[in-house]
Amino acid sequence: MNTLDSFPSQVRVAIIGASGGIGSALVETLARHPRVASVHALSRSPCTFSSPKVAYGQLDLADEDSIRQCAGLASSEGPLDIVIVASGMLWAGESLRPEKSMKELDAEHLGRVFAVNAAGPVLVAKHFLPRLRKDSKTVFAALSARVGSIGDNRLGGWYAYRASKAALNMLLKTLSIEHARLWPQSVVIGLHPGTVKTGLSSPYTKHTPGEKLFTPPIAAGYLLEVVDKVRNSDSGGVFAWDGQRIES
Repeated sequence: MNTLDSFPSQVRVAIIGASGGIGSALVETLARHPRVASVHALSRSPCTFSSPKVAYGQLDLADEDSIRQCAGLASSEGPLDIVIVASGMLWAGESLRPEKSMKELDAEHLGRVFAVNAAGPVLVAKHFLPRLRKDSKTVFAALSARVGSIGDNRLGGWYAYRASKAALNMLLKTLSIEHARLWPQSVVIGLHPGTVKTGLSSPYTKHTPGEKLFTPPIAAGYLLEVVDKVRNSDSGGVFAWDGQRIES
């Protein structure tokens, strides 16, 4: 089990997107951790966890008031140490799928994907960053993706998803600069979980080799290792599940 030794004891955590595959795995992994005091599992869809450490709250990324209320709820017993936004949109039904060519570009679809992948996480940051502990290391992280790297884009396609994750990376970098002025020990990063067996990726993993397709608990463990290892000098970066920095 990851040690989380870079954080103080009695770690307080908030996971946004707790009903999703990676989000729920993060909640369950953290709830079992002896150094974790509490986990606030926040999501639009109701979810339940058996651990007494876990408290559920309803948070909708499209409703800023719900984000504000959940930030207050999650920090009501003290400042937070770790906040992870594990929400994301790649497709929705048959009407919204990753674009294979520019002919498929649609303004409404672009707006929906940007709202979830970029605007949602930055609004979470707006209300949760001020709730972080000031006297020790803290981490605010949001799930990004390697395909959001502009320098690494060699195949094209997937316009909305690529661009929304690239926008998220820029937002995280900008947040990290402002946040460091008052929280110098804090870290703001993007996390690439790899390819994970979840509802988000399920239509697109049939050709992924088994050794490169992670279960949500395995992915959660890798991501928490990265969260434990990053330092304030890493703030503003995007890191893959194996700790490697991804170019912007």
